Amino acid sequence: QVQLAESGGGLVQAGGSLRLSCAASGTIFSITAMAWYRQAPGKQRELVALLTSGGSTNYGDSVRGRFTISRDNAKNTVYLQMNKLKPEDTAVYYCRDIQHSVWGQGTQVTVSS
Repeated sequence: QVQLAESGGGLVQAGGSLRLSCAASGTIFSITAMAWYRQAPGKQRELVALLTSGGSTNYGDSVRGRFTISRDNAKNTVYLQMNKLKPEDTAVYYCRDIQHSVWGQGTQVTVSS
């Protein structure tokens, strides 16, 4: 059974940085595409960043150039480095195992102006 556990969310001022982590278990992590999504209050869940097993990346337009997705296969962990945060980045951030369509429980990120 695939399980994902996010961590690293919190409260930060605009312009600051946070790094989210997502630890995976129950999967052959190295061959699985992973992604980060986010959902703000009253809005649909949206793709933030995706990373394939081969290292290809895709970013949402609103975060491209500020956020970076990466993975450590030895630790079964995917990261989201978020820089130059804006109040509009405030949301619950979810990790997703694309292959198994499994979601983590989410971690709250709040950016104050």
